[in-house]
Amino acid sequence: MLPAALLLGALAAPAPACTRIVVDPGHDLRANLATEPIGPGSRRRKIKDGGGAPGEAQVNLAIGLELRRELVKRGYCVTMTRDRMRGTSVGNVARARLANRVAAKLFVRIHADGIDNSSSNGTSTLYPALIRRWTDDILPESKTAAREIQASLVRALASRDLGLSRRSDLTGFNWSDVPVVLVEVGFLSNPRENRLLKSRAYQRRAATGLANGIRRFAAP
Repeated sequence: MLPAALLLGALAAPAPACTRIVVDPGHDLRANLATEPIGPGSRRRKIKDGGGAPGEAQVNLAIGLELRRELVKRGYCVTMTRDRMRGTSVGNVARARLANRVAAKLFVRIHADGIDNSSSNGTSTLYPALIRRWTDDILPESKTAAREIQASLVRALASRDLGLSRRSDLTGFNWSDVPVVLVEVGFLSNPRENRLLKSRAYQRRAATGLANGIRRFAAP
């Protein structure tokens, strides 16, 4: 048996540090047309959640759950903003506040695109534009994470590289106090990518690509 002093020291020792990633599968079962401020203290308001492209919430969740499995396997701690289709979306302020509350190393928002042009295809990653007092503290790391994730995800999916995009109009960016990116994995409005995005194999490839990019940004 350990001496009492050593035993007490072992019990009091801090838990090992954990690299926590917040995985945010965009949207939910139903849209939320209530509004919320686009940023802290702003008078400008946006709809909490317009609902996304048809079938997007399910695809986002499937990729998010695959990503959680992959990250946990690699030694990360993971917090999900949702882990099932559960009802009306909580909106983007609540999602960002969750990431802030758990002091995430990275807040990863998963989406799929949908537009009128069915020929559009490819993968892009969004990161915050510079807005003083809102994003200036998280912008450098967010951009670095976006660059690593975009490269790894395109490589894993062999998809068209649509590059990075700065966005000032995303509530979930403007309320975040931790580095944040939003990935548009592909286009559900494109017949080929629609089939791929709904396949388990492609969802796993997306999760692997995301995890590889996260790993290059922040080790577990």
